[in-house]
Formats: sequence, structure tokens, C-alpha cells
Amino acid sequence: MHAQIALFDGFDPLDVIAPYEVLYAGGTASGGAVSVELVSAEGPRAVVSGTGGLALQATAALDPGRAGLVLVPGASGRVGEPGETPDLEAGTGEQKQDDLIPILLGRTLNTELPALLKAAMNNPQVTVGAVCGGSLVLAMAGLIEGRHATTHHMGLDMLDATGVHAVHARVVDDGDLVTGAGVTSGIDLGLYLLEREVGPRIAHAVEELFAHERRGTVWRPQGPAPTGL
Repeated sequence: MHAQIALFDGFDPLDVIAPYEVLYAGGTASGGAVSVELVSAEGPRAVVSGTGGLALQATAALDPGRAGLVLVPGASGRVGEPGETPDLEAGTGEQKQDDLIPILLGRTLNTELPALLKAAMNNPQVTVGAVCGGSLVLAMAGLIEGRHATTHHMGLDMLDATGVHAVHARVVDDGDLVTGAGVTSGIDLGLYLLEREVGPRIAHAVEELFAHERRGTVWRPQGPAPTGL
């Protein structure tokens, strides 16, 4: 399995690094059955995160025709208050660089990323994954309406408002769409993908290496619906 993690301006570093390290270690443990790279819609470039100007290097352009996994992170910044609007520089009338997470996520819609993600989702050989606000990027682009997904608990209402079946779970497996909740769920998401795509022995070895225990049940749209709870 080859994994492409898509960087965009304002991304959350932990959403990227957590699954990257898990998948990279999975590749080592499996003798090369898994590979992973950082990509962007624009091609090779330094991409600045939303955390203190930290930048990571995308080494290639996102290729939706390549079989494997395409993973979308969320953004890092301020949550903001309801109805909050960007501030203006005093006396200049110019907008400051805004670090509100919804704005950072929304800016991806003005790039080539949504079109590339749509092509990836239309490729039967690709699984699309998302961590935290990455699910909102997919939702705002109109790519997962009617699907089951999760995101950070503070964004579940927004996810639901786009027509997505929002699930309050750590990891949600909806077939070729696999999503994780808050930022640290990127570790759990990566481990689950290793288990699903490569095998539980590899996933367990990486879990032990990172001294991390996954928590919660991976939610799937299967089985009887619960009643009486």
C-alpha cells in the first residue's frame, strides 16, 4: 500500500506526522509492503502549517490515479467564537492573516485539492482517509455527502450539516473512506489501516513500538442498530 498524505497551507502537523510515522514503521515491519510520502496539490514545495510557521516538504504532486491511500489532515489554528469575523489591522483596513480553523479549511476549496480528491474518490483502487478537520475538507467540497465519517468532536455538527452521517467515534470505516476524530486519532487511524490492509501482526508490532494502545471500537455501518440505550 502506498500512502499519499496531502499537505495544504495551515495544516495541523500532528495530523500528518502521527499517521506518517505509523505507516512508515509499518513499511519497515512488513518488509516494504507500505510506503508513504508527503504531497501537495501544487507539487513539490515547502508547505507551512498552522502551528508556529512550522513547514514540511511536499516531495511530489498528489496523484489520484495511484492505487493505495490518500490521507487528508485537518488545520491548526484558533477555533474562534460563534460569529467571529477576521480582525482588521488598526488604521489600515487590511485584513490580518487569519488563523481561524474554519477559514484555513475553507481556503482549500480555492485550490486544486478538491478536484484531485474527487478523482481519488472515483478511483476504485484508492482509499481516502482523513484526520480531524480533514473530514470537513472532504465534506465542504461535497465529496462525502451521505457517507459515514467522524471528525474532531467540535466539528461534528458542521459535518452533519453538510449531509454527512457524523459518527461520534475514534475511527470510522466506511469502506473506501476511513476517518479519524481528534488530532491524536491519527495514530489509531494509521494502526487500523495497517491492520486492515497489511495484517494485525504488523499493526500490533508498530503499536508496541510506539507504546500506544488504541481505544474505542472502529465504527462500521454493519450489524443491527442499537435500541433501548
